[in-house]
Amino acid sequence: MKRIVVLISGNGSNLQSIVDRFSDSEHAQVVAVFSNKQEAYGLTRASNAGIDGHFVDASQFEGRAAFDKQLMVEIDQYQPDLIVLAGYMRILSDDFVEHYLGKMLNIHPSLLPKYPGLHTHQRAIDAGDSEHGTSVHFVTPELDGGPVILQAKVPIFDTDSAESLADKVQSQEHRIYPLVVDWFVRERLNMVNGDAVLDGVALPEMGYASE
Repeated sequence: MKRIVVLISGNGSNLQSIVDRFSDSEHAQVVAVFSNKQEAYGLTRASNAGIDGHFVDASQFEGRAAFDKQLMVEIDQYQPDLIVLAGYMRILSDDFVEHYLGKMLNIHPSLLPKYPGLHTHQRAIDAGDSEHGTSVHFVTPELDGGPVILQAKVPIFDTDSAESLADKVQSQEHRIYPLVVDWFVRERLNMVNGDAVLDGVALPEMGYASE
């Protein structure tokens, strides 16, 4: 049974999709949720599911490195096989990333390598793009730069706002993130020499089913 730890900062809708996917799984379970925001609703979701939830207050530490060091100590008490970033809104230190390299996933609301960072939906609209989407990728020290595993695309219409586009993208996130986590916990997915590898085959830049 693989052990999953999820990091959140807010509502936790992607957390919920993963909890639901593995609630009766023989392959994995979510064993803990950590948040850097005490008011994050994701902690309530964890409590409702009977999962340990933890708030770690960054203001109590002198800098990112000290905070991440303590976070690693607390996470490692759960002996995780996989770390899932689900709307975790802190930039991670290189030491943290290296500690979990190859077993940490993130979901980013753009078709990477387009639009790393914030405000991706408005940036896609402002650029006149006809499509947008979301990417699940392995986490590496480069921000939103790890190898892409799977993407989902949505059309951008003239009537779309950043908010409506975000809703469309999020609905796809809830579909593809649990799927990728399932690939990992079934040992179909890993990272080798900087590539995402699925069933022994290195995936292309845009991930599985790339055009």
